[in-house]
Amino acid sequence: MAGRQAMYKLVLLGESAVGKSSIVLRFVKSQFYEYQEATIGAAYLTQSLVVGDPQVTVKFEIWDTAGQERYHSLAPMYYRGAQAAVVVYDITNLQSYNRAMEWVTELRDRAPGVKVIALAGNKCDLHQQRLVATQDAEAYAQEHGLLFMETSAKTATNVMQLFTAIGKNVNHLQPCLNFWTILYISPWANLSGIRDLLCWLE
Repeated sequence: MAGRQAMYKLVLLGESAVGKSSIVLRFVKSQFYEYQEATIGAAYLTQSLVVGDPQVTVKFEIWDTAGQERYHSLAPMYYRGAQAAVVVYDITNLQSYNRAMEWVTELRDRAPGVKVIALAGNKCDLHQQRLVATQDAEAYAQEHGLLFMETSAKTATNVMQLFTAIGKNVNHLQPCLNFWTILYISPWANLSGIRDLLCWLE
């Protein structure tokens, strides 16, 4: 078991139907549903994994946001205070890739606290229907300092690897005090408030 624990807020952004919820469901519950209802507003889940050497248990507080345009104005509520973001596009949908690039620009401009952004090209199992070239997305990610991975929530390809890479990078760039340290500092303190102050303050 890892000796230290850290918690980070992570947000998923992207067009509707690119598979954001399916990626989260695969990561959190190792499940996949062929027909997934569209997210309304946002969904909240948590999941932990162990990364690094020395080992650290990273707990992600995950906000899976709705992709429909009518919910766009709500997005800042969810990415504000986040340390990491996954911007998802569908490799068979060029419009979703263009929209993903817009999300990256918005995060850079409006969410400076997001230290790690991962670009995920989902549905890589549909490679015969591909409209977004891997090398184009790789070049864009490299130019803008993003993590990049093509994933398939359906087959589980690279889903765990995606979150592991995020965990390693965000923990390296923005370490967070573990809960036992917080308890030692102030056993009677409001843990939620202290955690917000230490780890979510931009």
